[in-house]
Amino acid sequence: MHKLVQIIRFESARRLTKVPKEHPCSNLYGLSFKLEIHIEGKMNPENGFVMDFSDIEESVMPIRNKIDHNYLNDIKGLENPTSEVLIKWIWDNLKPNLDELVKLVLWENEVSRVEYIGD
Repeated sequence: MHKLVQIIRFESARRLTKVPKEHPCSNLYGLSFKLEIHIEGKMNPENGFVMDFSDIEESVMPIRNKIDHNYLNDIKGLENPTSEVLIKWIWDNLKPNLDELVKLVLWENEVSRVEYIGD
């Protein structure tokens, strides 16, 4: 079994709506996210791939295009876009088109991340 990881980056603005008004995240702010897309599978002996990295990137592009350089709160399902909510939203939109997906890791910055392996 092989494990592949494709990383994409995107910039988004958000405001957390379910925190107290005095919480800093109740204000509008932007983040530079890093998303790790983890794939598992057996190598195809005919081409030597589990999956072509460009196919992974192509699968995530429609989702990336919705959230990159956008205000997350305006996207259906992301009205309170915590990283936990965002990573599940990405999973729910990506998994139907990427069956080999086993885990997502969403980095808010260099020290804070959320991991998700589905329900």
